[in-house]
Amino acid sequence: YVRSSSSALRPCFAQSNIPGVTAEDLSVDLCTDPPPAAPVGFLQELPSYRSVLRRRAAPGDVEERRGNLRGIAAAELGGPKPEGGESGALPLRELPVSIADKRRIRDSPQADIKYSSGWNQWKRTRKSWKKALKDIKELSSYMKLWRHDIHSIEGKFGTGIQSYFSFLRFLVLLNFLIFILMFSFVTLPTVISNYGIFNSSSAKISPKNTEPYCTVYTPSGNKGLVYFYTYLKDLLTGTGFLEMTALFYGYYAIDAAWISVLRYNLPLAYLLTTFAYLALSLLWIIKRSVEGFRQNLVHDVNQFQSYCNKVFAGWDFCITDLNAARLKHRSLLYELQTDLEEERLKQKIADRTMKEKLRIYSLRIFINLIVIAVLSGCFYSIYRATVFSQENSSNVNGVGFQANLLVQYLPSIVITSANFIAPQIFSVLIRFEDYSPAFEIRLTLMRCVFVRLANIGVLLFSLWSQIHCATDRCKACGYDYELYPCWESAVGQEMYKLLIFDFIIIIAMTLFVDFPRKLLVTYCSWKLVQWWGLQEFGISDNVLEIIYGQTICWIGTFFSPLLPAIATIKYFIIFYIKKISLIHTRKPTSRPIRASSSNFFFLLVLLIGLILAFVPVGISIAHISSSKACGPFRNFNTSWAVVPDTVLHFPIGLQKVLYGIASEAFAVPFFMVACLLMFYFIALAGAHKRVVEQLREQLVMESRDKLFLIEKLTEAQKNS
Repeated sequence: YVRSSSSALRPCFAQSNIPGVTAEDLSVDLCTDPPPAAPVGFLQELPSYRSVLRRRAAPGDVEERRGNLRGIAAAELGGPKPEGGESGALPLRELPVSIADKRRIRDSPQADIKYSSGWNQWKRTRKSWKKALKDIKELSSYMKLWRHDIHSIEGKFGTGIQSYFSFLRFLVLLNFLIFILMFSFVTLPTVISNYGIFNSSSAKISPKNTEPYCTVYTPSGNKGLVYFYTYLKDLLTGTGFLEMTALFYGYYAIDAAWISVLRYNLPLAYLLTTFAYLALSLLWIIKRSVEGFRQNLVHDVNQFQSYCNKVFAGWDFCITDLNAARLKHRSLLYELQTDLEEERLKQKIADRTMKEKLRIYSLRIFINLIVIAVLSGCFYSIYRATVFSQENSSNVNGVGFQANLLVQYLPSIVITSANFIAPQIFSVLIRFEDYSPAFEIRLTLMRCVFVRLANIGVLLFSLWSQIHCATDRCKACGYDYELYPCWESAVGQEMYKLLIFDFIIIIAMTLFVDFPRKLLVTYCSWKLVQWWGLQEFGISDNVLEIIYGQTICWIGTFFSPLLPAIATIKYFIIFYIKKISLIHTRKPTSRPIRASSSNFFFLLVLLIGLILAFVPVGISIAHISSSKACGPFRNFNTSWAVVPDTVLHFPIGLQKVLYGIASEAFAVPFFMVACLLMFYFIALAGAHKRVVEQLREQLVMESRDKLFLIEKLTEAQKNS
């Protein structure tokens, strides 16, 4: 095992292929003075030796490359070139030259020509481009929004709370991109054509085969002497002077915009832009979810690994604040206690008798019936409030300003009350269901998610039950034209009011609840006040709050194209409100969640909200008759009807291609190919899983090899 060369003190295992063991790990004394009693072939006793022999690949291409490099090195150093197939020649790493010379030889163009093919050279060029793009990306990371603020929050409060603010930044950027899409392809062409900018003009085609009374639309504008509070009411409700602005659907009442000689099909652009912002949101959320899912898989392999991660890798080295460090210490202690409690509960569940199982299952069924009753009460209250508000909101003259504003905001008030009261009831009921602590948190969160998102669905169902027409007279229009002459703008106003009211509640909670509570806890020494303490900064509650607002924005953008701009401003302000609240008026939660799992959970709930938004927007586009008195789809039965109408104006050849794509002859083979691809990726995922398992086994074998070598070295030193 000792190579006879100029370096007589080279370790005897320098040329061994023992995985995980380098020459420096072994004793040099064994090479200079080997014990006579040591067996020569004891390395064959290694646990991984036979496994390495079986899996060793053919090293022909590697040896050829090494031979080429040795020849180049000899030429540059002025020495004799080694023969091409000489197996005893030294590799590049063992040449008696400096590290700088070795790097120069390795990176020389002659070496690339010797051993690189055209494909490898292309891959090296591609790698250099990737490196340049990576450098640009790292440079652009310094220009990220709130980069310094988020790093400061991460250092003081850990990665769990930092994940909330990063999620908030993601929603700001997402809404800003949606606003850019809607403004560029919908609002801007309409404004340009209406005001005749760039020699533009607009074309308005009167609806055909439509009853005259269906086309009557008189917005509730302000006439005569107007008081200041009327403008305030219009600003809060979206009525009055805001109703016929670019904020709502009714403003876009043109069929085409002519810019010079170019014809811009606004109805088609409106529909395609809607599909574009929904697709953009879906793809971006899936991309971020996959990244979080990878990290989540690493943490959730098995329970033993979870213990090891908490004990050896649980500390957050981003923390620089002493109070945050104490909080992290307590949170790790809490997590270990929670794990032990879950193990105790598992043992308790395994030891349950049939009578105990019957009792606990009966109790859970009873509690779930109570949960269903609470949800039913919330849904019925929202339905009745929406119907009452829609039937009485137009009666402005009969009541005062405050009463009318209360009537218009009644659905928003009931929804907000349900979002606040129902989670409190759920958090009390979950204690009697005898679940593990981790499952309690997940189940409560899922119930809260269902309440918030289902409340929006009930509101929309209530609106559509009012929009739907049951009499013969209004069936000609397809909707209740008397109550909703432009029903899309009415739905947009409801989404606008929900978004504004949610923003008002967030500000009011910070100013009138958190801040006075902070003053009481700071300056009042009563035991009851000190026991009450500061409000915790609940990450999950705050995330559900902004996901609720984002779902409203996704649904309302079709009916109010500039709603993403309001959502962008709203989340921008909320960032600073929450930051001030976290630092000055609240304390971090005593039960934080891991950043990787929280990011994945946030995006999963956001994805659920997006899928929920697909349903009402899809029904509005494909099923409900479009308004005949306003909007770009006045001449179509539904918003989707603009697509087949546009296809009819295409050339015959292109029409045949599109019809062929939409036919069964294309759909069936496409479905089969998609299934094959799906099976391929499933098989690929299974292969990757097996490779990961083999790598884990190899790591275990390497640790055993090291223990084996240490034992042999100890025996050899004793014998010497």
